[in-house]
Amino acid sequence: MKKLLSIVLILFVALGLGACGKSSNQDNGELFIFLPGEYISDKVISDFEKEYGIKLSITTFDSNESMYTKLLGGTVYDIIIPSDYMIERLINEKMIQPLDKSKLTNMDLIYDQVLNMDFDPGNEYSVPYFWGNVGICYDSTLIDATDVESQGWNVLRNTKYKGMIYMYDSIRDSFMMAEKALGYSMNTDKEEELNAAYEWLLDIAQNMDPAYVTDEAIDGLANGEKAMGMMYSGDGVYIMAENEDMAFWAPTEGTNYFVDAMVIHKDAKNLENAYKFMNYITEYDPAYENSTFVGYSSVNAEVLHDLAAEGGDFEGIDAYIPRDMNANDEVFHNNEEVLKTISELWVKVKNTK
Repeated sequence: MKKLLSIVLILFVALGLGACGKSSNQDNGELFIFLPGEYISDKVISDFEKEYGIKLSITTFDSNESMYTKLLGGTVYDIIIPSDYMIERLINEKMIQPLDKSKLTNMDLIYDQVLNMDFDPGNEYSVPYFWGNVGICYDSTLIDATDVESQGWNVLRNTKYKGMIYMYDSIRDSFMMAEKALGYSMNTDKEEELNAAYEWLLDIAQNMDPAYVTDEAIDGLANGEKAMGMMYSGDGVYIMAENEDMAFWAPTEGTNYFVDAMVIHKDAKNLENAYKFMNYITEYDPAYENSTFVGYSSVNAEVLHDLAAEGGDFEGIDAYIPRDMNANDEVFHNNEEVLKTISELWVKVKNTK
């Protein structure tokens, strides 16, 4: 009897461990993804679910910072899609896990320019999802293209266009514009340079009667409510598709070149499914559908070419393929002290209006 009980106990423990193993072996038929709003096609979601029998649970965030706060609160997602500088922070704080490269089958399909970035050398932690840059979107019937191309970011201070501009309510990107206009690195931590950038932005607030907005600028420019503003290239694609008078220019003095990428949470519960999604979304057909829907530049090199080529959905829309990084373009790096400083200065700028 004692021997029988021992056998039963061993079997019970083995079965229990097997069940636990299955739970952590990512066979749950689901995948939890945390990504920016309107950053994935509904068709891509449904097609993936049909092909793999995996239910996608999509949660969206409105900024990298709000995403980070949610993670600090203990919420676990399998895949997260932050921007470069935030990925750098997540790596440093060990909030995401290194990738198993043997499970990534489509890295050779990805455009070389967005691989091996300095926020994640060798793509040890991240797989690119979308990429782009920041430029000036403007109505070519109201804003002189010569002014835009010769003055760059400083055209936003040209009083000829007073009352006609949007200022994007983004601390990082606003200071990036000012720093690049002044010939500084957008990752500067020098007090005198940060103060000079503050004065540059203050001049706009005092003399240009700008409207400080966020995503309202997208429809506002497309509908002609204002004539010019800083814009992410992917949103510029939408605006140019909606209004043929709109143009896009990335100033030669430099801009923010960004890569948003997929990472896996350190405590991801559906690991195998996460790799299936990473491989799927970088294949040609899903990447084509996703980029067409969202408007941001595909990381699949063939899709990137085809969408911009003759007959492609984004033919003639310059914003779709950002220029390859020039000597003045940079990727943001995470610096919490600088962010604190410029956040305080940005409040002063907006309170001046």
